[in-house]
Amino acid sequence: MRVITGSARGRKLLAPEGLDTRPTTDLVKEAICSAIQFDLPCARVLDLFAGSGQLAIEALSRGAAHATLVESNRKAFQVIQQNITACGFSDRAQLLCTDAQAFLLRCRETFDIAFLDPPYGKNILPEILPMLIPHMQKNGILVCEHEPDLKMPAKIANFDLKKQKKYGKIFVTIYFGEEASEADPESV
Repeated sequence: MRVITGSARGRKLLAPEGLDTRPTTDLVKEAICSAIQFDLPCARVLDLFAGSGQLAIEALSRGAAHATLVESNRKAFQVIQQNITACGFSDRAQLLCTDAQAFLLRCRETFDIAFLDPPYGKNILPEILPMLIPHMQKNGILVCEHEPDLKMPAKIANFDLKKQKKYGKIFVTIYFGEEASEADPESV
């Protein structure tokens, strides 16, 4: 795993050991970042279910102003801390070792972009997305990684499903809020 481009380009990232996390492949990460590339500069990013933190780190490397990373697994959280420090983003990242739902219940911030890659097979996205909406800017972007058999709604509040693509056993679904810019519809 590595940072693909930007200020931390080529920096190697650690991945948590075991099968509890599924690091996003470089192919999928590049596709996601290409789809939202014009929205990343100066964005406030939320990475729920952060795993290794690589999506938020890639966003920071590409110019995001700040990232909040939420991870409940203590070992994964320690890996995120190491990755953030190694990339030099400690001053632009907030790391929280807590459950995603608990975080959203007490959160007072709003975000421009949210990455969600929860554990598969637990039907978490349909439950967590409505909780996330009040914490998103109206023109925000929701990026969801999920298993192929999870059916995602066409609309969540003021967010419309605009892009969806399968990468092997991974589906990427992207929702754009009102007035969010869209990159090339073929990307992702």
